[in-house]
Amino acid sequence: MISITDRAAAKVKEIAEAEDLTSQGLRLRVVGGGCAGFTYDLYFEDQTTDMDEHFESKGVKLYVDPLSFQYLSDTEIDYVEGVHGSGFKFNNPNVTGSCGCGSSVKF
Repeated sequence: MISITDRAAAKVKEIAEAEDLTSQGLRLRVVGGGCAGFTYDLYFEDQTTDMDEHFESKGVKLYVDPLSFQYLSDTEIDYVEGVHGSGFKFNNPNVTGSCGCGSSVKF
């Protein structure tokens, strides 16, 4: 299961309304790259496949491809704001390490 916090759901809905994307869901992916090996990717999506995992959390539709799902199982997505900027944060219990700046992870 993948979930999203209230704060992250509110931000997703705010962006979707501002960009006229309210009919779309949020695509979550793990892609190769970064100094630790993998990075997270998320974007609005209206095309899914039969192989995708489909979730809904706090009124937000979430889509995950099978390869990414093995890395994202039990992940919670939050939205954080701080001195160094703001953005979506993946609280992923499957991560075994990350790079110094926190922009990439390893499993």
